[in-house]
Amino acid sequence: MTNLLWPGDQRAGEHMSDQALLQSMLAVESAWLGALGTAGLAPVAAADLRNLVGEQDCERIAAGAEDGGNPVIGLVALLRQRAVPALSQWIHRGLTSQDVMDTALMLALRGVVTALGAQLARQIDALSALAAAHRGTPMVARTLTQHAAPTTFGAKAAGWLDAVLDARDRLDGLSTPAQFGGAVGTCSATVELATLGTGAADPAELAESVARTAATTLGLAYRAPWHTARGPVTVAADALVACTDSWGRIASDVVTLVRPEIGELSEPATAGRGGSSSMPHKRNPVLSILIRRAAISAPPLVATLHQAAALANDERPDGAWHVEWDTLRTLARRTLVAGSQCGELLAGLQVHTGRMAENLDARDLLGEQLAIAELAGKEPSPTYFGAIDRLIDESLRRARHAVGG
Repeated sequence: MTNLLWPGDQRAGEHMSDQALLQSMLAVESAWLGALGTAGLAPVAAADLRNLVGEQDCERIAAGAEDGGNPVIGLVALLRQRAVPALSQWIHRGLTSQDVMDTALMLALRGVVTALGAQLARQIDALSALAAAHRGTPMVARTLTQHAAPTTFGAKAAGWLDAVLDARDRLDGLSTPAQFGGAVGTCSATVELATLGTGAADPAELAESVARTAATTLGLAYRAPWHTARGPVTVAADALVACTDSWGRIASDVVTLVRPEIGELSEPATAGRGGSSSMPHKRNPVLSILIRRAAISAPPLVATLHQAAALANDERPDGAWHVEWDTLRTLARRTLVAGSQCGELLAGLQVHTGRMAENLDARDLLGEQLAIAELAGKEPSPTYFGAIDRLIDESLRRARHAVGG
């Protein structure tokens, strides 16, 4: 995919694209039909409905979705039209449109989470290398835009690393559950099938078994129906924004430190990148700018999802549910793009240690140290770097644990 107004969108590949989501919906319908067959509730030996709908059908389904408010209705009609009669009548039995939409989104999101995990692992490696290599590289620490006290670039990189590790923890703890509740979240149709079709001693238990089997087939977690309890969506959104928050912090530091009057860092040098349409001398920090763009835009998207969760009325909301789909898709793709850009930024970040030393020497930054020495009645220590080594070591220890080293 590409997006003229979101430069770099191609970095997200086909994740959460229309075609990818359509394939996820087909996977959900297939898994459910197969689970019905496994439980003896449908005369189906195996189910793979993907060959019934092709890439050429996507636009037709999308255009028809307006009539029912979601694309599942048209998809199911197409599947029943094209399947053999013996199979057709069993497609989608026990499901509702929300089951398919929610589960397909979770399935597509699972792929996003896997891709983000790989991005974060590379960033952790790059940041660990920066923190270790520059633990003793002195530079100015800045607070409220002003020179504050001495620090090292290794300490700054370790701070970036801690935020990325926090984001990875959020992502690692994320659950992507399937949604199989039927028309109003009570599994009524599946229980009825179990009651009338098998005479099971506990039809509700058999219905749960069908849902568990389908979830396992899809590689998703099982949980009770969550039709209007939208935690799985908001928790996922929170994990994504934790990533863009951590990268935005890095990019914000970089865009400051690459200013010509500071000159302590440079973005990776790539032919043609950072140019201006009118000023040939410029080299704009484009990666950092685009990462900051994602960090700025992500929180409002997450707020929309939380607001939708708060307004999830009845057993299926009227509009609050519908706004989630493209909002989550947009957030996920933008997160992937920013993660790719941040990985490239960190892998090729140029550190100008001489310029850092010059800026540090240009100001007397030891006023606090002298005040403490005077209070103690002793001469100041040779350096004023505090617990930097210990703090960096702790960040590096967390990183080693995160990547299994």
